[in-house]
Amino acid sequence: MPEIDRGGTLIVGPSWVGDMVMAQALFKHLKARAPDRALDVLAPSWSLPIVARMPEIRRAYASETAHGELGIGKRWRIGRELRRHAYESAIVLPRSLKSALVPYFANIPTRTGFRGESRYFLINDMRPFDRALLDQTVKRFIALGLRRGEALGDIPQPALRVCTDNQRQVMERLDLLTDRPVVAMMPGAEYGSAKCWPLRHFAELARMLDEHGFEVWVLGSHKDAASGEEIAAASSARNACGETSLEDVIDLLGYANQAVSNDSGLMHIAAAVGTFVQAIYGSSSPRFTPPLTDDQVTHYLALDCSPCFRRECPLGHLDCLNNIPSAQVLDAILAT
Repeated sequence: MPEIDRGGTLIVGPSWVGDMVMAQALFKHLKARAPDRALDVLAPSWSLPIVARMPEIRRAYASETAHGELGIGKRWRIGRELRRHAYESAIVLPRSLKSALVPYFANIPTRTGFRGESRYFLINDMRPFDRALLDQTVKRFIALGLRRGEALGDIPQPALRVCTDNQRQVMERLDLLTDRPVVAMMPGAEYGSAKCWPLRHFAELARMLDEHGFEVWVLGSHKDAASGEEIAAASSARNACGETSLEDVIDLLGYANQAVSNDSGLMHIAAAVGTFVQAIYGSSSPRFTPPLTDDQVTHYLALDCSPCFRRECPLGHLDCLNNIPSAQVLDAILAT
């Protein structure tokens, strides 16, 4: 653990990439209200590179537990270690019981969170969870930073820092071409196939972007490498899936002129680094998790069967995504 700094607020962060980006809206709200208040974050280790690009956060700790793991022993040990920092308050963003354990073990006197999973002894500043009022993920985060009875106001937009030195090094290492405007494509979505625009549409769009004078970079994890190859096979796109760290992707998206993405964590990163986002929605809803930027176009058909929020299409046709043509996205890119 780092040196001891007493006081401040510990925030237990969410478990998804996009949610962690959206949580920066809360961090910005808290800093605007109390600029001298130190904010520390407890979050999954994979998300720490994102938190490191948030100037509002003083320090981040790895939660050391896998997704879904109870890990009482690990949480007890972390909580005991954090006691020495004497945090004045904690905000627990997830609604699970296990997410509230560390602030309790750390003896943080005020522990704020939503009602959920019978955690009444762990959360002592319990807030009601009103789905109708809090109809967006980011609103739910902001609400936990409000005083009791305070209404939601303007929502700050996330803004991740871009490291230009790393950006340059990564572009050189990957031999990425930059002599034409760059469109980044992110064909993956960790949640499931019902959030993924068909690869044939991505590939067709990449081919058309070639003809209109754009460079295309395909970004994602090693899980997306085969998808990237399919897109690259139909065009001159550079498939960089699996060749970059999360920090690298943040910086590459900070260079791109536009990004075409499913509703995914990388979509939210693109929005947070100032890239114009072409956001494609299928089983999820742009009302619930929109890209938090003014520089975006949302492609969403709002069929009777959507949003279903399922991992796979329950009807087997995936019309909500199949019927968004690549030409429509191309037109939106050209009009930007």
